[in-house]
Amino acid sequence: MVIETKFDSIAEIAGLQRMAQTVDEQVLLRAPQSNILVDAKSFLGLFTLDFSKPVEVVTDSVYVIRQLEIASRRKAAVR
Repeated sequence: MVIETKFDSIAEIAGLQRMAQTVDEQVLLRAPQSNILVDAKSFLGLFTLDFSKPVEVVTDSVYVIRQLEIASRRKAAVR
């Protein structure tokens, strides 16, 4: 599954990294239109991406996808 999301702070990126470590499935990130995949479990690897723009989260983890959808709805409700 692929979900596009925008991270607005280092805390949100760190939260994704912690969440990725709790699941058995791979959690990967990539910039849209890019073939480079970064392991979300690697904190250093995460900082190779440009988070000023949306990124795609690629995973088979239903838990991670669901948590990202919830976070997205919360952000939208605040705006």
